[in-house]
Amino acid sequence: MSTPIQSQPTEPEPKDEIIVHEGEPEETEERSRATSVRDMAARIPEQLSAIGRDISRTIERAISAKDDYMLAVKVSQDAQKKLGQLVQAGVFGTRAEAAAFLIDEGIKVQGPLFERVEQKLAEIERLRAELRGLVGEKKEAV
Repeated sequence: MSTPIQSQPTEPEPKDEIIVHEGEPEETEERSRATSVRDMAARIPEQLSAIGRDISRTIERAISAKDDYMLAVKVSQDAQKKLGQLVQAGVFGTRAEAAAFLIDEGIKVQGPLFERVEQKLAEIERLRAELRGLVGEKKEAV
């Protein structure tokens, strides 16, 4: 006949702590890593709150800018680097401000191009109006 094995009551193991056995150094790489993970996890709510504040400020600035328009543009890696350098040097507060300045300056430098574009657009509008007039005349004749 076999005797049943009696189980001895065991204490529940801590789930959030690393168990240090006798003879092991107290500060192990694993323990250090677990602590830093816990520290990072504890900072998540604070970081999320900061992100929320940043988004709110950005939206408020965008809404309050009466004559400014938000525009998303793709730029090359080199252009992004140059914009970052202007910010890092303290010339502009943000890359967006630096990009807006450079776009305005580029438009000024290309003044003759934009004058020519305006002339062509006026000519296109005149031709459209002429065509609308022709279509209007045909409608009345029918």
